[in-house]
Amino acid sequence: MHTVVVGTSGVTASDVLAVARGGARVELSGEAVTALAAAREVVEALAAKPEPVYGVSTGFGALATRHISPELRARLQRNIVRSHAAGMGPRVEREVVRALMFLRLKTVCSGRTGVRPEVARTMADVLNAGITPVVHEYGSLGCSGDLAPLSHCALTLMGEGDAEGPDGTVRPARDLLAEHGIEPVELREKEGLALLNGTDGMLGMLVMALADLDTLYKTADVTAALSLEALLGTDKVLAPELHAIRPHPGQGAAAANMLAVLKGSGLTGHHQDGAPRVQDAYSVRCAPQVAGAGRDTLAHARLVAERELASAVDNPVILPDGRVESNGNFHGAPVAYVLDFLAIAAADLASIAERRTDRLLDKNRSHGLPPFLADDAGVDSGLMIAQYTQAALVSEMKRLAVPASADSIPSSAMQEDHVSMGWSAARKLRTSVDNLARVLAVELYAATRAVELREGLVPAPASRAVVAAAREAGVGGPGPDRFLAPDLAAADAFVRAGGPVTAAETVTGPLL
Repeated sequence: MHTVVVGTSGVTASDVLAVARGGARVELSGEAVTALAAAREVVEALAAKPEPVYGVSTGFGALATRHISPELRARLQRNIVRSHAAGMGPRVEREVVRALMFLRLKTVCSGRTGVRPEVARTMADVLNAGITPVVHEYGSLGCSGDLAPLSHCALTLMGEGDAEGPDGTVRPARDLLAEHGIEPVELREKEGLALLNGTDGMLGMLVMALADLDTLYKTADVTAALSLEALLGTDKVLAPELHAIRPHPGQGAAAANMLAVLKGSGLTGHHQDGAPRVQDAYSVRCAPQVAGAGRDTLAHARLVAERELASAVDNPVILPDGRVESNGNFHGAPVAYVLDFLAIAAADLASIAERRTDRLLDKNRSHGLPPFLADDAGVDSGLMIAQYTQAALVSEMKRLAVPASADSIPSSAMQEDHVSMGWSAARKLRTSVDNLARVLAVELYAATRAVELREGLVPAPASRAVVAAAREAGVGGPGPDRFLAPDLAAADAFVRAGGPVTAAETVTGPLL
């Protein structure tokens, strides 16, 4: 099994994906253990002093003015975890919780939090045992960290609350720890606070969304090329020299991908009844501009994620010179903004894909295709309602594109009076990414059928490869009406697995 070693300098996106989705094992580097021990010595020295230090010998948030005596400090750390584990609503996905725990461990191992090495080892042990704390949908405002979600994870480390075992059954955390020989941790000064105070949930969801969107943007280039081909459009608008005079990198990449898929097509440039078309509709002609803008948004979001993956987010933090300082690095604004940006870009990509699908189905605009791509229009409805489903998904994505990060709601007796709502931005982005896959699946379904209905004209080799792979994956082709939901489900699974991209690349080579 793949192993990810966590050191003091952060982790990579591929590390997060390996642990969250691939079940990779986690180990602490020797450097991390040394840094953990050194930072702990600083905390214990401060704890022995009579002067109050925030997070070590005081209350938290709006209660930070109270000096906590030594005999109450262990109770204080337990209490912050118990009281902050106040999430409600449905459980979040296993991969999100694993990313959340792994990223918190990343910050702990930086040596900036003051957590003991044994606590970090227990975090790794829980991940390696496949134990997943029960974390709920609601409870984070994206500021002072993803507090409730992280608290539910810390509760499991203490052997309290519920968690899901490797077999998928939810049971008391204490029982699961015991079965795997893991001793519950007894938290000491600052440790409870350090386990809760990070942007780890929203960051984990950002990393996974970036991975999914990378595939979906390539898929959108493939489906757009198929739609252009099925509509007998022109590929002249994809010429590199046209995109060089507006040098947005994403736009150039999207155009290059579409051009590669269309190479050798016998459909592009043909016109119904010999009537030349000067220009295709915007949804066809401007596909690289829209997909390209989204790709550039992805690039910016990836830069933010990389910076965050290299960060140590906690409050207070232990600086290299031994000072312990309060700070505002837990504020989720940098992550929240890009999560919202991505939801906007995804909604627009879905919107243009839906417009191409509608054009394929409309006999007045499809340049000779049968109405709704039906076998016997009137007797058969063809893909009429598939487009309804696609339109409903796009409409929801437009609502999800309303930014969460533009909102703020004060909390903690006005001490935490401006929050990022980054967790909410991440949660709605996950829904948006799921819907984008479905929208592209409907376009793929329509475009592959339409290409096959162009009798006497030969599609591009890459297009033929995509059609063949789709049919092999259970995505049905032209014919009389049938139960459509299974075909759409097969198209959705094909898209999520990266099938259109993989098939196209057998002919084109790697797409950009």
